[in-house]
Amino acid sequence: MGYIHCCGGLHKCRTFHLMPQKNFTETELDYLKSCPVCGHTVVQLTRIDSDNKISVVRKVNKKALEFFKKLKNEILYEIKPVKTDIPRGSFYLNYNEYGVRKRCYSNLSALKIGLTENKELSTAKTL
Repeated sequence: MGYIHCCGGLHKCRTFHLMPQKNFTETELDYLKSCPVCGHTVVQLTRIDSDNKISVVRKVNKKALEFFKKLKNEILYEIKPVKTDIPRGSFYLNYNEYGVRKRCYSNLSALKIGLTENKELSTAKTL
């Protein structure tokens, strides 16, 4: 699954692998049926040549539909994303900050473990 940039954001789209055209090693077609913001249909053809130079052809609305119909015969297969299951546990790190018991859910780098208020330290600085 690829992404197409439209209306200031990346939107998920369908990605197809095409037969390589002459002088190109790889050819992919990204198809966004309708942008969730503006409703435009967007088709983007990305090609890589033998010198690893990338060329991009992008069409919108009517021209995009005509361009997609024209290239439909050259589609070899659709690239489907591989779904991976990430194991998620229910463990939370309990810690103590200033005498208050808390739970850390995600950001371990921002933890301040073992901090205690030291009233004597603040009076020692004023001497």
